[in-house]
Amino acid sequence: MCNSWRFCDGFRSNEEVGEVVKYIVLLLLVLFGAGCSEEQQNKISRLGVSWLEGNYKVTFYEGAHKKEWVVLDSKVTSESQKGYYYFWVIENGKKKYVQTPIDRTVIEEF
Repeated sequence: MCNSWRFCDGFRSNEEVGEVVKYIVLLLLVLFGAGCSEEQQNKISRLGVSWLEGNYKVTFYEGAHKKEWVVLDSKVTSESQKGYYYFWVIENGKKKYVQTPIDRTVIEEF
């Protein structure tokens, strides 16, 4: 006989029901991902990533140390789950990829 906490008598505990639900959700995610184009998958993966596009002065502080970069007509990307800003700058004529911690970085638009 079934009750409100179990799908039917075949499940011995609520934990077993939870495990079955986890596998069903995982299966649906895999099927959904397989049905998406590469472009759609990239859009979904970027939902947690945000960026600023334009001209910025990025300043990193650590104690008495201060480092500044100028980002011209480009973007500063943040991924708050990882806690970093990412951007490209040109230093001494070379393009350089920079990663700075969000909690010690100030970004100013100009």
